[in-house]
Amino acid sequence: MTDITLTQAQQVLQAAQQAALSTNTLMNIAVVDSGGNLKAFTRMDGAWLGSIDIAIKKARTARFFDMPTGDLGAISQPGGPLFNIEISNGGLITFPGGIPIRIDGVVVGAIGVSGSSVENDHAVATAGVSAL
Repeated sequence: MTDITLTQAQQVLQAAQQAALSTNTLMNIAVVDSGGNLKAFTRMDGAWLGSIDIAIKKARTARFFDMPTGDLGAISQPGGPLFNIEISNGGLITFPGGIPIRIDGVVVGAIGVSGSSVENDHAVATAGVSAL
């Protein structure tokens, strides 16, 4: 398999949404396919409108570089090897909340979560990935 299926994307969304509910946070949750295209999305009632784009960009960023967005952020600081990378590809997000989705070691997509602290965003994204 080289691409996440709709059923799998919905499983990821559901698990992430349950994690958000358990932490009493309101999240925007995006899942992209292996090409970085939006596959599934949910905006919880009351989640910030400004976080819609951030969630999608976190998912795309995680897929484009096949690493968690927080890891990319660590190497994109001033003096880092990828300084200013966030201005490439139409805008990237380099703080936590985006994670690649792997099945049998192959990246098939990614999840991006936004709507709370970066720690909560990352925890909810991790819960989503863990559903597969």
